[in-house]
Amino acid sequence: MATTLSTATLTNAQARRVALAAQGFAAARPTATPTARHLRKVLAHTNALQIDSVNVLVRAHYMPVFSRLGAYPATLVDNAAYRGERELFEYWGHAASLLPVRFQPLLRWRMAAADEHAWGSMRRMGRDHREFVKRVLATVEEHGPLTARGIEAELAKEDASILDRRKDHWGWNWSAVKATLEYLFWAGEVTAAGRPNFERTYDLTSRVLPKAVVDAPTPDVADAHRELMAAAAVSFGVATETDLRDYFRLKPAPARAALTELLEEGVLTPVTVQGWAKPAYLHRDARVPRKVSAAALVSPFDPLVWERDRTLRLWDFHYRIEIYVPEPKRQYGYYVLPFLFGDGLAARVDLKADRKAGVLRVPAVWREPHAPGGTAAALAAELREMARWLGLDDVEAPVRGDFAGEVAAALA
Repeated sequence: MATTLSTATLTNAQARRVALAAQGFAAARPTATPTARHLRKVLAHTNALQIDSVNVLVRAHYMPVFSRLGAYPATLVDNAAYRGERELFEYWGHAASLLPVRFQPLLRWRMAAADEHAWGSMRRMGRDHREFVKRVLATVEEHGPLTARGIEAELAKEDASILDRRKDHWGWNWSAVKATLEYLFWAGEVTAAGRPNFERTYDLTSRVLPKAVVDAPTPDVADAHRELMAAAAVSFGVATETDLRDYFRLKPAPARAALTELLEEGVLTPVTVQGWAKPAYLHRDARVPRKVSAAALVSPFDPLVWERDRTLRLWDFHYRIEIYVPEPKRQYGYYVLPFLFGDGLAARVDLKADRKAGVLRVPAVWREPHAPGGTAAALAAELREMARWLGLDDVEAPVRGDFAGEVAAALA
C-alpha cells in the first residue's frame, strides 16, 4: 500500500522508498513469463535503458529490466528497439541510451546543435569535412541499413583510400566513416536500425522511426526541457536539481528555467529531505510505500544508482565501478553490482558470466554494515534466477569478500 506525500519534510527512509517506487521496485515481479506489457511498465518508470559495451555479465540495456521483472525474454527489448513499429530508439539521453520514441521530438534541439554538443572526431567531421558528411549520408540513403564497415565498403568502390582507417587520428579506433556516421547519428539524420552482434547498423531516421514520430512537430526548446525535467522527476520521485538535470544530461541554465516552470505549475513541490544538504523536489504523483520488499541485483548503469552522489545520499553507499582500476588496487572487484534487499543496498557482488563453461561466477561478495537478516538467502536466490535467465547451468560459490561464507552456504 502507498500513500500520497503532502509533507514538506521527508525522512531519508521515506525518500528511499519514494525513489524505489518511482523506479518500479515497489511492485512485485510477475509470476508468469513477462510480456511486452511488462516491459512498457518498466520503461514508464525508467524512461531510459543505458547502453554500454561491457559484456562481462550481460549488455547493460538488458539488465534494468531483469532487475525489475526477473527472468524475462531479452527479445522483448530487441523487438521494442529494432523490429516492427519501434517503441524505443537509440540516442544520447543519459549517455548512449535506448529511449521511448516519444522523446525523439524532445531531443531535436540537441540534434540541431550537433556541431556544439558532439565531441572529438564527430565534431571535427561535421565542422571540417562537410562534403564528406554529405557523401556518407547519401550512401546511407542509397544502401542502408548498413554497418560502418558496410558503408566504408560502398564508398571504397569509388575511392579505395576510404579504407585507410587512420586510427591514430580519429580516436576510439574510429575511421573517418565511423566518426561521420556518429556525427550524423548525433544530428538525428541517421539512427540505429539494428544491432547484430552489438554492431550498430545505420539507416535514415525517417525510415526507421514510426511515421507519427517523424512527423510530430518539434517543440520549443524551453518546452522540451520542461518535459525532459518532468520525465526525470517521474523517474526519480524525489531529487535535487542536479539529480534531475543529470537524467538527460541537461545544461544548468535551461534546466533551472524548466524547474522554475514545473514548480509554478505544481508538477513539483519543494521538500526538505533529512540529511540532504541541497533542496529537493517531489513529483506530484510520487507515492511512498509503507514497505518495499525488493530483492534485485542492480547494474552499474541502472538509473537507480547511476547518479553516484544520489546513491550515497539515499543509502550511504559509496559506489564506483572499478573496471578501469588496476586489479591490485580494486576494493571490491571488476564488475560489481549492488544487491537491493528490502529498501536498502545490502551487498556488493562481483559477477562474471562464463558462457563457455555455463557458469555464473561470483569472484567476491561483500556485506553492507546494515544488511538485514535473510540477505544471504535472498542473494543466493537472485543469483540462481540470474543464471537461469542467462542460460547458465550453475552458480559458482564465492570465495572472496566478507560475505562469501554466508552466501556460499546459502547457495549450497
